[in-house]
Formats: sequence, structure tokens, C-alpha cells
Amino acid sequence: MIGRIPILDVQPVVDCGRWPAKAVPDETFEVGATVFREGHEMLGAGVVLRDPEGGSGPLARLREVTPGTDRYAAEVTPSSTGLWHFRVEAWGDPIAHWWHDAAIKIPRGQDTELMLEEGARLFERVVKDVPKGERSVIKGVIRALREIAIPAIMRFEAADAPEVHELLERYPLREHVTVTDWHPLLVQRERALYGSWYELFPRSEGATHDPMGRRAPQSGTFRSAMKRLPAVAEMGFDVVYLPPIHPIGTQFRKGPNNTLHAEAHDPGSPWAIGSEDGGHDAIHKALGGFADFDAFVDYAKNLGMEVALDLALQCSPDHPWVKEHPEWFTTRADGSIAYAENPPKKYQDIYPLNFDNDPEGIYREVERVVRLWMDHGVRIFRVDNPHTKPVAFWERLLGSIAETDPDVLFLAEAFTKPAMMHTLGKIGFHQSYTYFTWRNSKDELEDYLRELSGPASPYMRPNFFVNTPDILHEYLQHGGPPAFTVRAVLASMLAPAWGVYSGFELFENTPVRPGSEEYRDSEKYQYRPRDWEAAEREGRSLVPLISTLNSLRRAHPALRRLRNLRFHNVDQPELICFSKRVPPAGGNTADPGDVVLVVVNLNPHQAREATVYLDMPALGLDWADQLVVTDELSGESYTWGQANYVRLDPHTQSAHIFTVSRGES
Repeated sequence: MIGRIPILDVQPVVDCGRWPAKAVPDETFEVGATVFREGHEMLGAGVVLRDPEGGSGPLARLREVTPGTDRYAAEVTPSSTGLWHFRVEAWGDPIAHWWHDAAIKIPRGQDTELMLEEGARLFERVVKDVPKGERSVIKGVIRALREIAIPAIMRFEAADAPEVHELLERYPLREHVTVTDWHPLLVQRERALYGSWYELFPRSEGATHDPMGRRAPQSGTFRSAMKRLPAVAEMGFDVVYLPPIHPIGTQFRKGPNNTLHAEAHDPGSPWAIGSEDGGHDAIHKALGGFADFDAFVDYAKNLGMEVALDLALQCSPDHPWVKEHPEWFTTRADGSIAYAENPPKKYQDIYPLNFDNDPEGIYREVERVVRLWMDHGVRIFRVDNPHTKPVAFWERLLGSIAETDPDVLFLAEAFTKPAMMHTLGKIGFHQSYTYFTWRNSKDELEDYLRELSGPASPYMRPNFFVNTPDILHEYLQHGGPPAFTVRAVLASMLAPAWGVYSGFELFENTPVRPGSEEYRDSEKYQYRPRDWEAAEREGRSLVPLISTLNSLRRAHPALRRLRNLRFHNVDQPELICFSKRVPPAGGNTADPGDVVLVVVNLNPHQAREATVYLDMPALGLDWADQLVVTDELSGESYTWGQANYVRLDPHTQSAHIFTVSRGES
């Protein structure tokens, strides 16, 4: 039945509490509810957090978001990892109702003494709930309300003083207290929300490649790839993501640029997993052995980075599972095993698993494989195409891993329909690839980011990869270096997690054919050694900008959050402006806190100018305040107000990244 004080539509609650909402330690988020009651009686509402040990924190008072809407909200902040809970409480507030009526009646001489006596009796009820050391304020109010020698208006003012309101904020008089159920809140380590990812193919680092075909290419190894790690760390990346490192099949192996016929020296696609040398629990012998992999993981850790490993649940025709467990695959009418297809495209080198054939056997084997790599130091998995496997399988697997190792994270590479993407987030995936790559206009970006930072934020954390081995968007193909700058700034400043696939920093932008998003000479099918030093010497490198972006993300807590994103109005459709803010501790209103304000020209070819109209309260300022903005890219500072002129030329500077402080009045 509905409560005495109705409390409806509590948020963030994921599917009526079926799955927990998500947060990370010290991440502030909003709890909201619709609260109302009969008649004109006043009410109060608050939210209580309960930590994993069962201890409850202080009541955080909810405030009406917009007067007259009955929608209330408050911000709360969990402090540690684990399964937390929260609930909303509502109550009748007779003193607030008395204040309201007395403020109208007493100045008019209506029921004056009656109103004052009723107030005194209400405050007498408050005394018992106030600690002894603070009761003097309330006792003084009671005496004043009954002191007939003092003018009535002064007696009321004694009960309406700021210190009285402040005390009753902490110790309200509550009638008809109504509480909701406890709603789950899963608080995970910060890397579940925040991090900078760098994707590299170990086989390309230190590889030899002769495009003229005069000698057979040689694979790089974990040991040679370790030489690349210091440069990745110096750019400020937190996660090194490796595509599959397992043996690669030879049947139907793909050649350069996804051709159907491979030469003997062509390495094939790492996603065609499995050969006579082993499957998902083995390492491609050209890369080294487990000792080499362990050394790679340890070296990355010493440099301050984690290693993420690809988890691709598919097989080449040569995978041991094909012989040992043919029931794990789909057999066609002619007796052959079905390979992957997306008609008219055919992927003859890939056999998908059939999760309806021996689901228990497949589950046990996959969990064994995941835990094997966990034992070798992997605490992050990037899951390939999870949307092509049953959701129930993932819920069980991720739940089992979380029970024993809650620090292990899973990123869903699911470029698919919204319902599937959202559900994967709900059932346990810690992060998700998104549609960011295909959101390039201001309207597209603002609409999508409002969804991700708003309604979807309790369960789906975005990771904004600017490119992948499969995705080279036409914006990068045709926009030149300014386009790379724009996308790097947007990804790193809009989302707490972003990613770069190796080669982005060298402005690689040639598609395999016009209209395609595939790279020419794709690293998926061949070795791609790069001359990093020559590129930097010749100025063909985005490394300085990427390093600056990651440095800013580490320096500013505001950039490590998602729900604090706010857009500002710009009177030019190709300029976008947004901010992120973390208020100062202690509620110091004179300090706006940590504020980062970003303005970007989305046109990579032409200069654009406009007026930026700032939402000053979103920056922690009053509408008439001035602010000092310092551009972290150019070093220049300006004094701004609510309306400000901006001009950005992509050939000199595509974006402003401002840190903000209050200006002189």
C-alpha cells in the first residue's frame, strides 16, 4: 500500500531495484523522489545512506527541485567500495506549517495568542530530540513565545530566527514518518568510471614489415612491446589494452586488408582465436610465453598502468574446442560448422559459439579462462561483441567474478541497439563503448551526452574511444589534424573514460576504400610498425596535446566525473561549450570549487566565432559575477562574465580548455 506520506519515482533506481545503481568512492550523485501529501500541510523529506557494514549516515535533507512540482532531490556521496543502500524518508512537518501560518496571522492580529501557544507546544515536542548541549536555543524560543510582556511580532521572530531554522534542519519534528525500501547502490573502484586507455598490438611493436614483399615480416613480442610502454605512460594513460594474444588459426586465414587468401607469412586476425598450439588459455608463441606476459604486466604496473585483455568468445576452425566440443557450435544441414556471417559479409575464419548447446559446459570453460588470466595479473577485460551472446550468461559470469574479485572490471564493446547496450550495463558491465564516434555535430553531442550523464548514468558508464582498429570515421578521414584535435578534446573532456587506438596520435586517416570506415593496411591483418621518433621530430604527432589532456584529467577531479556535465548556450551551431564542476568541500560559497570550462570549434576546416552565454550557477557563481578563465592550452587568461565573445581557428587553436576562478567584484 502507498505510504502515509506518498513517496514515488525514487531515483536512481535501476528497474525497480532489480539491479543496483552504480557509483565510485567520493562520487557525488543526486537522489530524487516525488513527495506530496493531502491538503496544505507541510512536509519534509531526506535520504539516508547505509554503508556495506550496515551503518547509516546522517539524514540529507531533500529540497524541492522546482516549487510546485513535488519533486525533491539531495546529493549524497558514498566513501568506500562495496554494496551500499539508500532510502528516502518523508514526514509531516508541523513546525514548518506553523511558521507559514503564523507569519500570515500574527502581523494581522488573527488568533495571535493561540498561534503563539500552539508554537510553544510544538517546540516543547522538539526538545526531547535535541542533544542537551543544544537545547538552550529551543528552550529560549518556548520562553519567548509565552512572554506576554513582549510584542507578539517579536515573540514570533524569536521562533523564526536563523539559528532556530538551522537547529531544526538537524533535528526536525517529524510526524507520520514514511520510508521507502532500501535501494541498492554498488560502489566500485574508481577505474570503473575514470581512466585513459591506450590500445596497442604487441605484435607490431618491434616487428619488421617489408611492404615490397622482399622478405618475410617478423612479429614483435611482449619484450619488444615493453619498450613502447614508457612512452604510453608519459602520455598519461592508465590502461594498456591488448587485442587477443592467443594462437591464430590457419584455415581461412585473412590476408592484408581482409583479403580472403593469406600468404604463409601473413599473421592473420588476432580475433580468429585458436590453433594446434592452443586456444583462449594459450599465448601465441611468436609473442613469447607466460613469463614474458607476466613481465609485460609487471612493467606496466611499475609505470602506473593496468593491462586490459581482450575477451573474444569465438574460435577459428583450428581451435581445440572445435574438435573437443563440436556441440558448442552450430552444425548446418550439410554437416559443416556455421561460420560468422552478417550477410552479405562472411567471416569464414570465425566460428561463433552456440550458447544453447551445453550452456553449462561453455560457462565453466569461459570462467576458467577468465580466472586463468586474472591469476596472471589481468584485472580488466575488454569484451568483444558481448551483445551477440546471451545476457543471462554475462550476468552469471560477471556476478561470479565480482563475488570473489570485485576489483575486476569488464568493458562492453557493444556497438548495437540501445536496449542491449543499456541492459549489459545494468547486469554488470562496468563500462561500455558508445555511439560517440558517430556523434559529431553539436546537437548530436549535446543530446547524447545529456542521456549518458543523466538518465543512463546510474548503470551505464561510457568509454569514449576516438578510434578503433575497425572504426575510422569520415570526420577523421577528411578533417586533417584539426579533426584529431577536436575529437581528442571532446572525448577526454566530456567523458571520465576515453581511449585511443595506436596510430591516432600520428593522424592515420586513410581508409581501405572511399566510404569505408576500415583502415587501409589494417593492423588487424598485418604487422604495422611505426616510427614514433621520426613522427615527433617532424611534428606529425598529437602526443603533446594528448599528454596535456591526460595531465588535466589527473589534476582536476571535475574531469573524473560524468554526472556533473553541463552545456552552455552558444549562438553558433558549430561551436560547443560545456563545463564540469566539483564544489568545494565545506560548502564555501565564495569558492566555485574545481571548474573546467571547454569551448570547441567542431568545424575542422574554418574559423568560427560566437557569443558564449554561461549558465553562471552551473559554475558555482551568481549571474552578475565575473570570473577569470585561464586557457590550459595557450596559457592566456581572460576576465569573463555571463556573455563572452569567442573565436576559434582550427589552423591555430581548435579549442579552449579553461580553468575557472572567481574574478574581482
